[in-house]
Amino acid sequence: MKTTEIYDPKTEKWSISAILSLARCDHTASLLQNGKVLVAGGFTLNGSSLSSAELFDPSTEKWTMTGSMNQPRQSHTTTVLTNGQVLITGGYGSELYYPFTQLWTTY
Repeated sequence: MKTTEIYDPKTEKWSISAILSLARCDHTASLLQNGKVLVAGGFTLNGSSLSSAELFDPSTEKWTMTGSMNQPRQSHTTTVLTNGQVLITGGYGSELYYPFTQLWTTY
């Protein structure tokens, strides 16, 4: 789905938010140290795996495309490391996302 919602724990209600650039299922979402949310991978509604990633900026409530992963992934995991990088594993090897450069590297 391309739709997103935001939950407000004070009011205990959901509200419609910005639309993703690509509809995706089985992706990951990670809260970055800068307050943005990184959504990575997943698959399209027709079943194609995605290597793309998007960033949500809560101050503007907008999604923007960011650097794509080196491999398409679904059913993967992401972990935000103490240095701010995002480790993604599962599928084909591992990659690191660098929020400051918006690039991925494999290792």
